[in-house]
Amino acid sequence: MAEKWSKKSMSKKHFIRIFFTAWIFFPNIANKLTTYIMLSKFAVTNFRGFLNRIEWDLSNPNGYDFNKSAIKKGILKNGIIYGPNGSGKTSLGLAIFDIANHLSHKWTKPDYYLNFASAYANMKPVDFEYSFVFDGKRLDYSYSKRAVNLKGEILKERLLVNNEELIYRENAALRLSKEFSLSKDAIANLKDSANNISLVNYLIGAVPLPQDHVLLQLRDFVERMLFFRSLESREFIGLKEGRSNIEEYIIKNGLVEDFSKFLKETSDQEYIFKSPKQNGNVLMCETNGAEIPFRLVASTGTRNLELQYYWLKEMKNSSFVYVDEFDAFYHHKLSMAICRLLFKVKGQTFTSTHNTYLMTNDLLRPDCYFILDKGKIRPLSQCTEKELREAHNIEKIYRGGGFHVE
Repeated sequence: MAEKWSKKSMSKKHFIRIFFTAWIFFPNIANKLTTYIMLSKFAVTNFRGFLNRIEWDLSNPNGYDFNKSAIKKGILKNGIIYGPNGSGKTSLGLAIFDIANHLSHKWTKPDYYLNFASAYANMKPVDFEYSFVFDGKRLDYSYSKRAVNLKGEILKERLLVNNEELIYRENAALRLSKEFSLSKDAIANLKDSANNISLVNYLIGAVPLPQDHVLLQLRDFVERMLFFRSLESREFIGLKEGRSNIEEYIIKNGLVEDFSKFLKETSDQEYIFKSPKQNGNVLMCETNGAEIPFRLVASTGTRNLELQYYWLKEMKNSSFVYVDEFDAFYHHKLSMAICRLLFKVKGQTFTSTHNTYLMTNDLLRPDCYFILDKGKIRPLSQCTEKELREAHNIEKIYRGGGFHVE
């Protein structure tokens, strides 16, 4: 018995030794095991229709004891944004993703600067403010930029960690934390350089940084952000480079049967797909003995569902997802089914919609539903003086005009 216990103890010791060896020599693995970055607050001024500063606070959830999975570490993980046409739901999403413009190489919106600053102050810069939380730290990153020849020029940039300034630049003023150990010549060159590169990007490329450094954590978060929509045209920002043929993606990854199952489970549609040909890139359906391309028999909503399927597969490791008008072509029950799948994604996931069928405590909670109107965005829980409970029909209250953004 003593011999068996000794072997068991040695086995445990061996395991612990291996684990901590991996922890020390492969810090990136350790980092992924422990770090979960979340956007806690965002604000923008003078962007498109937002002439005045608008702030979206995700760090102040109510103490509801239901649908707790929508909150993670005191930050909203999931939410749905409502608002009248023209209130700025798309603009809010694009503004949040401006950070990907200069910190990620996956930016895919060449016409972005055609409509950048507000028309009422188009000669003034646009101000962006981000707050992130991770590993007990708070990272605040802000910058100002303007559009010049369809490109962004950074005019001001500041980054703080737990209120300690690491980076600051505005005009001729430049301050960098001593931890970066830049020479006087390097700092002088930075001061004289044109302000078209982020100091964050410069430091990541020029200074050896430990794997768990906040700048690398920030860039990793930004690299895994995703914005997408499918209305008059399909477009996306972040997460992937280039564009993909979705049907080719489904075929090459052996997902034909899985896609058929997805259509059945979400929309109760049954499609019999033919076995794809080698190196094929077109899904073929069998209908009354005839083979017809899927894109010719699928409705607009079903084609959009194909896009949702693709991104649900790709966004498993996403950090922050914003789906604009995700259910513009959907039946309300299909919208609910897709929402439930979206909110299972590990990272923060938010959607915009006009579909009030989704405004229910069965899906989320009052502090996860937002109203965007008149340049302000507030959760339902802050749009009424009444105490909202799980049993309340919040959709009925909303349709009855019971919520007001002050």
